[in-house]
Amino acid sequence: MQDFPEFMKSYMNHIDGSQQNTPDIDGYYYEGKDGSQICFWTYFSDRESKENVHEFDEYVLCVSGEYVEIFNGEEHILHSGEELLVPKGVPHHGRVKKGTRTIHAFGGKRIV
Repeated sequence: MQDFPEFMKSYMNHIDGSQQNTPDIDGYYYEGKDGSQICFWTYFSDRESKENVHEFDEYVLCVSGEYVEIFNGEEHILHSGEELLVPKGVPHHGRVKKGTRTIHAFGGKRIV
């Protein structure tokens, strides 16, 4: 597949570019009754993220492309089908290549 299925890209679940401050990323989210969230992102350009910290665990699955998560002084390079857990409270940042698609599951509310 080259893109997420249309049913996953409901307008009501779209992550507004102003929420992300990143017009070159298209994202959608779903929220569980416990406040946890799953987000789907497509990246339209190479980019780097600023360091951030969450009060909850973050699970990352690279669907396609290349996604790099950096924490504890180590680069974790993910390709299609590879996954990673970023523990809560750990400062992390990363970079991504154009065309990459990822799924992130957050143990709390990431998108407000």
